[in-house]
Amino acid sequence: MADRPLGSSSGLSENEAKEFHSIFMSSFIGFTAVAVVAHILAWIWRPWLPTVRGYTTSMTDGAQNGLTLLSQLLG
Repeated sequence: MADRPLGSSSGLSENEAKEFHSIFMSSFIGFTAVAVVAHILAWIWRPWLPTVRGYTTSMTDGAQNGLTLLSQLLG
């Protein structure tokens, strides 16, 4: 068998692996935060679950409800 160098299978040193991990985790957390905000805004704009009246409410009702919810969230 060929001699394999000791270390990680990725070929990165320990410091390089730690740096990559920190960049990966901060990018992942940032992406997740943007996705959560986008989903909240989409829910405010048009909820995925129907109301008692169904999905037939007008666009102005949805906008008014969204603004009301947003004002309550912001205090």
